[in-house]
Amino acid sequence: MRISSKSHYAVRAMIELALEYNRGYLQLKVIAQRHGISKKFLEQIFILLRAKGLVDSQRGYSGGFVLSRPPREITVYDILEALENTMSPVECIDHPETCDRHGYCATRKVWIGLRDCIRRELSAINLAVLAEAQAGKGPCSADSYIYHI
Repeated sequence: MRISSKSHYAVRAMIELALEYNRGYLQLKVIAQRHGISKKFLEQIFILLRAKGLVDSQRGYSGGFVLSRPPREITVYDILEALENTMSPVECIDHPETCDRHGYCATRKVWIGLRDCIRRELSAINLAVLAEAQAGKGPCSADSYIYHI
């Protein structure tokens, strides 16, 4: 299973918003410059994040984006689900009607377990923790996360 560039950049951009939480709106061009991401690509990402209620926006000179909730209330899973639409490793988990074998497939429980494990792990990581790590204030650096799935 591979996370798309869109999701990867979305998490990085959301960490930026978490770092700026309660300081006002942050413009996409600032995030784009800080991370070397195309502003147009970020615009596409933020359309989806806004539609899922993860960010709010304001137009104009002092406009930009802010988190819609405190960083502690937004998880990596929330972000990835907004961009990927599903975190299930196979289609038949979300849509059993697409598989003739869903009632007796031996691998179905494996894929459900994997989906649940992914959900559990990514739901345990919120933007506040990542922002603290990014700022060097957390118990570990941003590069020291190790996940066992």
